[in-house]
Amino acid sequence: VAMAATRSVMRAVRVFEFGGPEVLKLQSDVLVPVPKENQVLIKVHACGVNPVETYIRSGTYARKPALPYTPGSDVAGVIESVGERVTAFKKGDRVFTLETVSGGYAEYAVAAANRVFPLPDKLDFRQGAAIGVPYFTAYRALFQKGCAKAGESVLVHGASGGVGLAACQIARACGLKVLGTAGTEEGMNVILRNGAHQAFNHRDPNYTERIKACTAPGGVDIIIEMLSNINLDADLQLLSCAGRVMVVGCRGRIEINPRDTMSKESSIIGVSLFLATEEERHECATAVLDGIEAGWLKPVVGLEYPLEKVAKAHEDIICSSGARGKMVLLL
Repeated sequence: VAMAATRSVMRAVRVFEFGGPEVLKLQSDVLVPVPKENQVLIKVHACGVNPVETYIRSGTYARKPALPYTPGSDVAGVIESVGERVTAFKKGDRVFTLETVSGGYAEYAVAAANRVFPLPDKLDFRQGAAIGVPYFTAYRALFQKGCAKAGESVLVHGASGGVGLAACQIARACGLKVLGTAGTEEGMNVILRNGAHQAFNHRDPNYTERIKACTAPGGVDIIIEMLSNINLDADLQLLSCAGRVMVVGCRGRIEINPRDTMSKESSIIGVSLFLATEEERHECATAVLDGIEAGWLKPVVGLEYPLEKVAKAHEDIICSSGARGKMVLLL
């Protein structure tokens, strides 16, 4: 499928070396990619910013892309053109993605057609950019890896960010008792509006005691953990018998006593959306699209940045005092 002759170059963020936020370079002469077989080209309206993108950029993450590269996986926009054998989409369709081939921090992005989903009219592009990684990760953590069941209790530790709010909404819709923590009054209000039955301030020195009192005598069945290098030791004290901590995020090492898992036969389970099979991704997608249709899946958009401020976005997602919703770049 031929590219429109008028737009052969675009603005895109490029990373030529691993390092701090300053290595994110906005360039205006990047070639617009051309979709190959089973791929689509999307005109990007918004792109989500995920913490994992900062780890990859710094060069400290297990997966290192070949340099130079454009970060970004969760885009929302409009199909510009489709490659050979693509039948599910056509030019003009509103879509969101779970990942991209060419990188999402750009005016156009190529994605595999099976990683692209229709974006219903009831959600705007900013919300569309807040679906992919957060909701698929939350669903995977709760059900595919955490085996959550209606009637169980879940503590979302760091609930006011993208994955946290997704976990609160999904868990509430599926019949779990939902507890969440946030670092600010505003964050606590956001999680209460998005499915949490109770909210706790994790800056309060006694907050774990309050959670224990709230889940007595048994403890909490599942913990969705965004900052395991800080919280894992305390999490093990909060679990019920056969409880499980789902490690979604980590920024360093922590010391724990394995005996704490023996006394309750509890589990610590790592979660990586990257390792999901095709069937598992399809299951996540079905649950997410059903949630949008039913009306309980409503992405909360937090801070918004133009592409020029991408370095600031990367700084803020790691250093800001408390998340409230999904951070997005607007194009």
